[in-house]
Amino acid sequence: MQKITTFLWFDGQAEEAMNHYMSIFKNSKELSVTRWPKGHALEGKVLVASFELDGVPFLALNGGPQYKFTEAISLSIDCKTQEEVDHFWTRLTEGGGEPGPCGWLKDKFGVSWQVVPEQLPRLLQDPDQAKAGRAMNAMMQMGKIDIAKIEEAARG
Repeated sequence: MQKITTFLWFDGQAEEAMNHYMSIFKNSKELSVTRWPKGHALEGKVLVASFELDGVPFLALNGGPQYKFTEAISLSIDCKTQEEVDHFWTRLTEGGGEPGPCGWLKDKFGVSWQVVPEQLPRLLQDPDQAKAGRAMNAMMQMGKIDIAKIEEAARG
């Protein structure tokens, strides 16, 4: 059993967020939902939802408005192809999400994500510093990462 689980604090959107994320990531499933009990002011509404995204566990809490998501923490998605980059970028920015620089975005709930093609770290860590620098400069000009353009820039 995994010892570390990402716990996300929402203001009434935990169930919506869980369902949205599960519609984006393959091999995802709802594990459990705890609802407020009978007689409580929020009776029947989700308190905590437990789910997996591609086998990774998450908890979503409807904790109220006092805390908001910031870029100080983000979830990173490793992608093998441009098609995967495009899929995650499009689905996570839909419905009010915000594209950001260098593969970063915020989804409609305010959660920050990094959509990272597997080629990017390899190119940025290339022993040829000129090649790595060209890849870095190209990345710094992008929102969604374009694998072909990064590779072309690295080649010079």
